[in-house]
Amino acid sequence: MQAIGTLNHPLWTKLSQAPTYETRTCDKHGEYQARHLIGKRWSGCPECAKEVARQEEEQRREAARRAKEASIARTLGRAGIPERFLDRSLDSFVAQSSAQETALQFAKDYATNFDKVRRTGLSAVFLGRPGTGKTHLACGIAKHVMQHNDATVLFITVMRAMRSIKDTWVKGSETSESQAIAALVAPDLLILDEVGVQFGSDFERNTMFDVLNERYERRKPTLFLSNLTKEEVTEFLGERVMDRLREDGGKVIPFTWESYRKKVAA
Repeated sequence: MQAIGTLNHPLWTKLSQAPTYETRTCDKHGEYQARHLIGKRWSGCPECAKEVARQEEEQRREAARRAKEASIARTLGRAGIPERFLDRSLDSFVAQSSAQETALQFAKDYATNFDKVRRTGLSAVFLGRPGTGKTHLACGIAKHVMQHNDATVLFITVMRAMRSIKDTWVKGSETSESQAIAALVAPDLLILDEVGVQFGSDFERNTMFDVLNERYERRKPTLFLSNLTKEEVTEFLGERVMDRLREDGGKVIPFTWESYRKKVAA
């Protein structure tokens, strides 16, 4: 028997031969040159192969898009954004006056420059009557920084924040008070809604100061949303918190226009 390693072995001779081609016809793309592969196998239409590759790539991209949307949806749920505002974005905010344009531009700048915001701890207060778009813009900022800056966000009312801490006092609670406070300190961006809705006990003021002071020390930005005046918000948060906000260049953004919801109702 002849050794397979010899150059004149039949298999070696067959493998070393030039590839064989023949003209074949694709029902869709017409004639093409098919290459003999092995045995009875021949290459198919190259144009059909390209179409299959394009379809598979589109399917991969669509699957990746759906996976990203599902991930964002889960993230938004964990962020505490109210369901009514899950579809709100900075692009969907309609500015019809110079004051509204100013508020929108601030929100866009804050979101697009969030890497700098995160380094400096820049915070802001949105003040205005209900229905003027404070929550809309805040949620738009939240969605943007989660999607583009991989930032963690928590949207929560002051009342719920206080309740989350007081709930730890219940016998058998699996969460300690310090852990509840840490949960408010941890996010890259904290959005506190309904600031000053209730007057605020000494405990609430002191606890809020502890949370915000620790965020201040860690340079973690906070957005405050309130229906009250600047003076009333200052009374609730305390002058120390407002001083820290001003120190880092924090802004007070007035929402002085008429309620959108009243317009819709009218």
